[in-house]
Amino acid sequence: MAVGDPNGLYERVGGMAFFEALVDRFYVGVEADPVLSPMYPAEDLDGARRRLALFLAQYWGGPTTYSEERGHPRLRMRHARFPINPAAREAWLAHMQAALGEGEVDPADAALVWDYLCAAASHLQNLP
Repeated sequence: MAVGDPNGLYERVGGMAFFEALVDRFYVGVEADPVLSPMYPAEDLDGARRRLALFLAQYWGGPTTYSEERGHPRLRMRHARFPINPAAREAWLAHMQAALGEGEVDPADAALVWDYLCAAASHLQNLP
């Protein structure tokens, strides 16, 4: 099981399908967001979607495909080239919150995922 999930959230939420749908809903917002869209090259949106879904699924106890393909997540290193200021952090969280809210998931599980996303977004902020 992944570090983030000692209790089987991956299975409870419906496995990979949940994370793929969450990420798809998230990217609808990102593509239209004036703060975030410049950080996501159009030619790599499908790759970014896939990587995020694989990462989240792995974190919550799913397959280890992300690590098998990319190695250790090293999230701060991978995101260092992007200007993540408070506005970018808030925009990212707003789209994630909307995506999470549109899914059908137990509120307790949604709260676990949300708490992790908030912590991760704060950790990745690299500009004041």
